[in-house]
Amino acid sequence: MLGMRTQPGRSLDLDSPWRPLYRAGGACAAIAVAMYVAALVLFVATTAPPTSGGEEILRYIDAHRTTYVIRQLLWLAPSLFLMVVSLALAVSLRILNRSFAAIAGMIAVASWAVSFSWPTTGEGSLAMVRLSDKYASAATDAERASYVAGAEVLMALNDIPGIIGILQTLGILLISLLMLQGIFPRALAWLGVATGAIGIVSEALRPVLGWAYSIYGLLLFAWLIWVAIELWRLEPPDAQAAAESPL
Repeated sequence: MLGMRTQPGRSLDLDSPWRPLYRAGGACAAIAVAMYVAALVLFVATTAPPTSGGEEILRYIDAHRTTYVIRQLLWLAPSLFLMVVSLALAVSLRILNRSFAAIAGMIAVASWAVSFSWPTTGEGSLAMVRLSDKYASAATDAERASYVAGAEVLMALNDIPGIIGILQTLGILLISLLMLQGIFPRALAWLGVATGAIGIVSEALRPVLGWAYSIYGLLLFAWLIWVAIELWRLEPPDAQAAAESPL
């Protein structure tokens, strides 16, 4: 057993000092979804970057610098907000099983945090902008060739299944398994289990899935929207309920 189930009519010990964290987690989940949606809209509405050829991508970035930077930030920045979401969920679930909540929370928070150390976003890289600037100012073919080679390395990294993505989906899966024990709706917990399980497979097979990878993305959006609502509504018990709750 992962922990204890809540008893009907009982409130869990959701300490009032944690209420701001739950609210922050709900707000951050909503912001992350909004940024991902904006990134998708920009993806559809603008000219897509080349998917091969280092020289082509560097020239594209030079011609679409602002749009490219915004796109990369919209894919990368949600990781910061999802760190807060993961922490809020782990804290809210701690009464069910402190050890499991700590492990799940550590994996989830750390996986989103290390996203900032990975050089690519899955659709490009902010480092490409610097390479594009260097390429445009290069005086010799040899200098330009070195920047093209660097761009091709980053493009290759975009197509490699990253352990970071697998850890992110594993964090969702572990947190959702603990959700099955109470506090949050079971339907939300099962949606999270499906999102995490399908996400692990999707991240591992991302280079060969093509459009099918979007199934995981849609599940993630739905899960985050529901999490945002539930975390925002999560309330500490009143004094009487807290006194009646089992330790």
